[in-house]
Amino acid sequence: MSRNYKFRNPEGLYFVSFATVFWIDVFVRMEYFDCLIKNLNFCVDNKGMEIYSWCIMPSHVHLVFKSTVQKPEELIRDFKSLTSKRMIALIKDNNQESRQEWLLNSFKKAGQANSNNNNNQFWQQHNKPIELWSAAVIEHKIDYTHNNPVVAGFVENDYEYLHSSARDYAG
Repeated sequence: MSRNYKFRNPEGLYFVSFATVFWIDVFVRMEYFDCLIKNLNFCVDNKGMEIYSWCIMPSHVHLVFKSTVQKPEELIRDFKSLTSKRMIALIKDNNQESRQEWLLNSFKKAGQANSNNNNNQFWQQHNKPIELWSAAVIEHKIDYTHNNPVVAGFVENDYEYLHSSARDYAG
C-alpha cells in the first residue's frame, strides 16, 4: 500500500473506497444492497462508526466516515470481513442468482491467489483512505461520493440513486 493511503490519525474523518475482487458487479440485487446497509448500520450502532456520506455502486463502495471507538483501519477491516462472509453466504443460498457458480469461483480464485487468505476473498485488500482536513475537501469528497452514479450514467441527479446518502443531503 502506498504511503499516501494510510490511516494516520485515529480520530480523523476519512474518505475510503473499496471494491470487490476483479471489480465484479455484485451489488445488483436488493438483498445484496440490504446486506451491506445492514452491516453499515451494525457498525454505526455497535462499533462507533459515524457515516457522513455513502454510496454503494455495483462493484465498489465510497464512504466518508469517522471512527469514535476503535482505529478506523480496524473498523473498516471488521466491516469488510463481516460483509464478505455474509455476502458469500447470501450468494450461496440464492437459487435465483444466475451467476452463482461464476461468482463463487471468482471469490475462491481470488482467495487462493492471496497469501493472507485461506478460502474466499470478496473485497480487494486496499481501502485508499484519505484524511479530510478542511471543509472544502470534505465537501469535495461528499460531492464525489454522491455523483458517482451520475457519472456512471445510472441517474441524472444524485438524489435519484437509491443506494447513497445523496437523498439525505437533498432533503
